[in-house]
Amino acid sequence: MALHRTSILNQMDYGRESKEGKPAPSTEERLDSGLDSLKEEEYQAVAAEIRQLQLECEPPQRKQALTATGEPHEWKTQITEDGDTLLHLAIIHEAKDYIRGMIDLSRNTDFLDTQNDQRQTPLHLAVITDQADVCQSLLVSGCDPTLVDDSGDTPLHIACRHGNLLCFSVLTQNCPPEHLHTVMAACNYHGQNCLHLASVQGFLSLVENMVDLGADINSKEQRNGRSALHLAVDQQNLSLVRLLLKKGADPNLLTSGGHTPFHLTYGRSDDDIRKELYSLTNPDLRELPDSESDDSEEEEEDESDEEVGYDDIQWNGH
Repeated sequence: MALHRTSILNQMDYGRESKEGKPAPSTEERLDSGLDSLKEEEYQAVAAEIRQLQLECEPPQRKQALTATGEPHEWKTQITEDGDTLLHLAIIHEAKDYIRGMIDLSRNTDFLDTQNDQRQTPLHLAVITDQADVCQSLLVSGCDPTLVDDSGDTPLHIACRHGNLLCFSVLTQNCPPEHLHTVMAACNYHGQNCLHLASVQGFLSLVENMVDLGADINSKEQRNGRSALHLAVDQQNLSLVRLLLKKGADPNLLTSGGHTPFHLTYGRSDDDIRKELYSLTNPDLRELPDSESDDSEEEEEDESDEEVGYDDIQWNGH
């Protein structure tokens, strides 16, 4: 079965604005299939390509015969210029019947973990398009939830960044414990794990669920060493600060620059957060540390003083 890409599929750009000039969705990874703004004839062109899958209901014995041959189904080998398989496309366009059919015929095979040019698996796309039922089908059919895209995000990272509680629940409930702990602890290429992402966005339910599931509440971002509590103060989110403290967050944890969460309240408008942290912070850690710029200036002054002693050096008799 030859795959003929229509002009509409060539126009799919996950980071562009829509044809109507509307701003792109706030979610960075959201795949905009353009269906909302397509003209009728353009929509029919997209629908026609999906129908090329020809995944009609086959009797059980036929399915078994196909699997027994060891030969891949022809539609599994079709890949677009963006690296998308037909399963990727079906998920993007939310073609539920085709999605179910392809997943059913691909149980416990590598096809379910195929990554496109953005290294997104079908599970990534199911989370991005907010299809919890597809996430469920993929997970019970043996897909790998630990694979990362070109930003280092697993599907769980994406669910946490966008507050997708339903997909989060499906992912955590259907993920083996060893995989779940690995995924929650893993940092993406921006140095943030799932707890950091949910904290930055202020998703209290996700934060609480992750801590209850065993996420390290004091884990630090890789870039600057901020914990979830530091991030909550940065966002001036009093409710999140209180939740994290209640769950056991360390108020004396230092960033790479030597700052406690209390230090981050300086110059901020929310006095309630400052009061919340003051009594819990070690008295020795309440004052702001000396800035690095002051230290560097002192070092430069020391170096300039030392250079005074070299006035007697002679060069070529002078």
